[in-house]
Amino acid sequence: MKKIIIYTDGGSRGNPGPSAIGVVIGAKQYAEFIGVGTNNEAEYKAVIFALKKAKALFGKKVIKSVEVEVKSDSELLIKQMNGEYKILEPKIQALFLQAWNLKIDFGKVKFVAIPREKNKLSDRLVNEALDSQNRNQTLF
Repeated sequence: MKKIIIYTDGGSRGNPGPSAIGVVIGAKQYAEFIGVGTNNEAEYKAVIFALKKAKALFGKKVIKSVEVEVKSDSELLIKQMNGEYKILEPKIQALFLQAWNLKIDFGKVKFVAIPREKNKLSDRLVNEALDSQNRNQTLF
């Protein structure tokens, strides 16, 4: 079984504050400003974006026959997606359901916690998206 490895990160400056996501799927990199939210919301939105993007890139037929490994440095997100932690926050519950429902289209999705040092590229993408949003803001 072929494996697709995806690295995700989400972050906010302030909690809540301006937020962005960073996703790496193979050689492809994605960064996007997502508005104002919490860090945990951004982490989930990164996974949702990544699963949707993987489906679009590889197609429904391929993703049914491959294993997808989602790697994140968010212990909370990984433990919640693996059923180890309860989800108490209503906004996170809604995002969890979106991510969970996206898994249905895939053959196998595995969520793996990695140290922050092994997630530098997706973290850099988050910061680049936040930095570019700050440059685009003007006072008038």
